Amino acid sequence: MTMSNVIFKQLYPKFYTSTVSTRVSNSLLVGAVLGQVFVGLICDRVGRKVALVSTTLLIVIGATLGTAAHGAHGSAQGLFWFLTIARGITGVGVGGEYPAASTSAIEAANETAQKNRGPVFIMVTNFVLSVGGPLAVSVFLIVLSAAGENHLETVWRVCFGIGILLPLTVFFFRLRMLSSKLYRKGAIKRRVPYGLVFKRYWRELIGTCGAWFLYDFVTLPNSVFSGTIISSVIPNGNIKATAEWQLLLGIIALPGNFVGAYLCNRLGRRNTMMLGFSGYLLSGLIIGVAYDQITKIIPLFVIFYGLMQSVGNMGPGDMIGLTSSESYATPIRGTCYGLSAAIGKTGAAVGTQAFTPIQNNLGKRWTFIITAICGISGVLITYFCVPDMTGVDLADEDAKFMKYLADNGWEGEVGEDDEKGILVDHDVAEVGSV
Repeated sequence: MTMSNVIFKQLYPKFYTSTVSTRVSNSLLVGAVLGQVFVGLICDRVGRKVALVSTTLLIVIGATLGTAAHGAHGSAQGLFWFLTIARGITGVGVGGEYPAASTSAIEAANETAQKNRGPVFIMVTNFVLSVGGPLAVSVFLIVLSAAGENHLETVWRVCFGIGILLPLTVFFFRLRMLSSKLYRKGAIKRRVPYGLVFKRYWRELIGTCGAWFLYDFVTLPNSVFSGTIISSVIPNGNIKATAEWQLLLGIIALPGNFVGAYLCNRLGRRNTMMLGFSGYLLSGLIIGVAYDQITKIIPLFVIFYGLMQSVGNMGPGDMIGLTSSESYATPIRGTCYGLSAAIGKTGAAVGTQAFTPIQNNLGKRWTFIITAICGISGVLITYFCVPDMTGVDLADEDAKFMKYLADNGWEGEVGEDDEKGILVDHDVAEVGSV
């Protein structure tokens, strides 16, 4: 929605108010929260493959509806309500991707590259997400140049339609995928002891949920409204110039992903995340305190803005998904990851809802000063509550979790297919042998 917000404000200046803009943007976030929670449960209780195929279908359906969106009798209000519903459906799929794709990725990386599990996970998850921003703006610029600024409706519909192609390309491969060995051996699909789960992992949940809330509270509004922010400091708010600066902003933010992947084994997950949150503190204060001076020099403003997003990618952007994947045992990894991500998206929704009122009532500089406040809060939550699983085999945590369940008197089926067994007296016995 970054450049779509700019287009809709030009096409429908009377109807695309800040309230409508926030509603359309938040519909994706609300859908994402629902998807993260429910698909997180599905990928643990039903299977990773079912979850991934379902999320892909939802994204394709939602994106298709968004591309074809129209209001009754050409109504602009109807158009934006249609987009709100379509983006909500897309959001459920996008949100479900978080637990479904991340659990599969971390388990596959643990099996094939255990020592480099962290960097591999980052490059196939958060790096891909970060590339999506500049890629989307590049597509927008190509379509805008081809269609021209006099055909903006064509521009946004074509861009929405192109978004359908990527999920379709992975759909076939997901139909053929297999579950990881960790999941086949450790899945608990019935009588999941959620009380014991929260008793064991309450501190970790505070850490991953809290850090994700703060990160998304900062990064999502700044991503969604970055086009609006940049256009406000560009003379005449030219759409093409805004998109070009937006592309530069996205490119500047990319190196943070590589730095995070490089540091996660050397400094450890927790220290790297704390370093990133500290970057929010520093860059947020610099931009916020000197906002009036910096915005007079557009390249300088975009560079500082990009660096703020880059340190975010390096720290919590890279580490929060990694730590949320590693901190929990395989039988409840999707559920706890989905819950953490859902709390994060709640933070994004709160931040998006609060973004415009903060700008209008406190001034634009305060969006960056609040980023600095979130930075110091993130450092504290990470230090006290986020575990560092650098170098730890995920199978070791699974073994500790099974022992914990047995010590607390839980018995039940563990695993699936040929790996299925029953947890009895601290051991997993094959089905039929007990």
